[in-house]
Amino acid sequence: MGKNTEDKLSRWYTAFVRVRYQESDQMGVVYHANYLNWFEIGRTEMIRELGITYRSMEETGVLLPVTDLDMKFSHPARYDDEITIFTRMTSFSKLRIKYAYEVRKLSPQEREDLSGKHYSEGMELPGELLVSGTTSHVWVNREWQPARLDKSAPELYEALNQSLVGGGDS
Repeated sequence: MGKNTEDKLSRWYTAFVRVRYQESDQMGVVYHANYLNWFEIGRTEMIRELGITYRSMEETGVLLPVTDLDMKFSHPARYDDEITIFTRMTSFSKLRIKYAYEVRKLSPQEREDLSGKHYSEGMELPGELLVSGTTSHVWVNREWQPARLDKSAPELYEALNQSLVGGGDS
């Protein structure tokens, strides 16, 4: 892999969620910790779209714990809102990965227009921004020791590398 892979970004991947009653308080506002679950949904669906499931990843002995988290709240999601979770990689190496997220509320027309469209760096995402954030992760084996992804799970490494803008340079 070339040295500049860390500087490349992936496109935005999307996942959709309807806010459930249990995720909100008496005022109908989503409790802040639920956004963490939605970030995970975004990551999981991104990996799935690349042809790999978290289950299959873990079956190869590779785990991906969170090492850092940052969130910024702009507007609340509310009970029964249909939200869109935008997820992309912002940094990727043999030992680490970092994701960015934007949780947005789209109009019905914006949701319809989203079908089949891909958003890359610099393109304005549709809808109202509710929450943005990042998570950092490290690749580890089952003994929680750092694991080089290119050696431990080469298919996953290649799929992630190829999803980078420019196709990576492995």
